[in-house]
Amino acid sequence: MAHAKKALAKVPEVTLAFWIIKIAATTLGETGGDALSMSMNLGYLMSTFIFAGVFIAAVIAQIKAERFHPVLYWITIIATTTVGTTLADFADRSLGIGYAGGSAILLALLFASLAVWHRSMGSVSVWTISSPKAEAFYWVTIMFSQTLGTALGDWTADSAGFGYTGAALIFGGLLLLIVIAYYVTDISRTVLFWSAFILTRPLGAVVGDFLDKPVANGGLAMSRYGASIALVMFIVVCVVMFRQRPARVAH
Repeated sequence: MAHAKKALAKVPEVTLAFWIIKIAATTLGETGGDALSMSMNLGYLMSTFIFAGVFIAAVIAQIKAERFHPVLYWITIIATTTVGTTLADFADRSLGIGYAGGSAILLALLFASLAVWHRSMGSVSVWTISSPKAEAFYWVTIMFSQTLGTALGDWTADSAGFGYTGAALIFGGLLLLIVIAYYVTDISRTVLFWSAFILTRPLGAVVGDFLDKPVANGGLAMSRYGASIALVMFIVVCVVMFRQRPARVAH
């Protein structure tokens, strides 16, 4: 039991502050990923290799950590969302799979990750993580969800023609429905958590695009560097102001 508590202490309690920081982190993933691949002209593939290296290093550090470290946890989350941005863009644009095709493939990979995790560990609840193996499943699943969110956000805003604000309203509305379901239904909390976790990524993706895309394309034409720095500062302030407590072990 001591080992389980020790491992789970590295997963934060799911609160309103958690979701605020998560949305900001996913938005940062979009602006930060675009800054490296587009503004620095490194391209999607090279940027993916760079962010993948950061992601792998962060996950190893997170798994090896003896207890929950808020800064390390959120660095790892940001790493998953930046690599998700460039990886999805590479698949959708450079490989020519398209937003719909990329979303379908990534959705299948996400469900496969959850299925293997459940078959191997007996649960995909974040409140039952008690081993490095479960943590590895957790982070791989998160990486797939972040990549899916990028493709889904781009598909909704561009291919489906809803634009950035329209797509933001759609995903924001879906998140609101999940909140309502949490309070008025008995739907599995694990299902609701992963549904919300997945949907915050396309919301962040379209908000990030809205901030840095040209005005002619429906954006605000903000500097990707400036938007990314502002988001980093916002996340830091939130982590400092709102105490990040470790989640309790589910019995």
